[in-house]
Amino acid sequence: MTVPRGLVEGPIYLDYNATTPIDPAVTEAMLPYLTAEFGNPSSTHHYGRESRVALDHARDQVAALLGTSAERIVFTGSGSEADNLAIRGTVLASGVDRPHVITQPTEHPAVLQACEALRRWHNAEVTFLPVDGDGLVDPDDLAAAITPRTVLASVMAANNETGALQPIDDLAHVAREHGVVFHTDAAQAIGKMPFDATEHDLVTVVGHKMYAPKGIGALCIRLGVTLEPLVYGGGQEHGLRAGTENVALAVALGTAAELAAKDLASGSHDRIRELRDRLHHLLDTALPGRVHLNGPEKARLPNTLNISINGIIGHELLDTATEIAASTGSACHSGQHEPSPVLTAMGLPSGRRLGALRLSLGRWTTTEQIDQAAHDIVEAAN
Repeated sequence: MTVPRGLVEGPIYLDYNATTPIDPAVTEAMLPYLTAEFGNPSSTHHYGRESRVALDHARDQVAALLGTSAERIVFTGSGSEADNLAIRGTVLASGVDRPHVITQPTEHPAVLQACEALRRWHNAEVTFLPVDGDGLVDPDDLAAAITPRTVLASVMAANNETGALQPIDDLAHVAREHGVVFHTDAAQAIGKMPFDATEHDLVTVVGHKMYAPKGIGALCIRLGVTLEPLVYGGGQEHGLRAGTENVALAVALGTAAELAAKDLASGSHDRIRELRDRLHHLLDTALPGRVHLNGPEKARLPNTLNISINGIIGHELLDTATEIAASTGSACHSGQHEPSPVLTAMGLPSGRRLGALRLSLGRWTTTEQIDQAAHDIVEAAN
């Protein structure tokens, strides 16, 4: 397995949830469609047919990873676009006066802001379900929140900060029982763990979370779900996303999906989970009583470790441990660090929120890197 050149000489990369390096095999697969295979897939001549075949094959590859059919896959320019198509598209197509949307506060900003825009411009009502101390939604709360005007519920599959796995199958079942469309942003889950989209109405897929380039995503749409397009024009992508398709990026996403399926079949997520737990154990042993896990112990992504260390501010630790590339539980605005809204919604105390570190592993993480990262974090903490 070839290591991307960018990882060879840089700091230890533990920020795979922010973005993944592009797998060299993905780069190789897309290159012909940036050079010789330049045709418009809507053209009927030789050049167009070659591009159309590649586009259709990429759709098949993504569908296979999700356990569904290719006709459900619509390529988008990002996960945020897919989220907006799902949320705005469902609400505007519903025809309901003062439509009601249900979500929860630890969603990606693309979901939260799409809901806010619908409230502001389309007279929608938005309900935010509470989350518990692990950041999880109770399906009974969803059932209680549904009204005759509810047209959509949107709950992410896995949280990008804590790795918390929402009970999306149960939530989808509740929504279906009430005739409500269910959307899940599965950007962080797909490729890291087995995922079956068969029973879900709308599923967001993101390329740069699974070793494809930035600028490509997809929305998996259950047949029969009606959406209003975000982009009008020539009718590409089943009429839901006009504009000449970016064949090279679609090929990249398809290739990444096929690689992810092979990885999952080989048990790679178990290897990554063992490394994640090794890192946690090393830190907990070296800093006894000071390390606190944020989020669920079991129901989380196999690659994600979100912790707080007593007496430590997350961004200050990473400023000291310069040989580690990771994320914190705070966002910096004009030099001021604010606690993560995700950890705030979970009810964690201020010190835990500002001290949080998100350490996310991936395809090229090694045991040696984990041991060195643990050593560097302990040194910085002390």
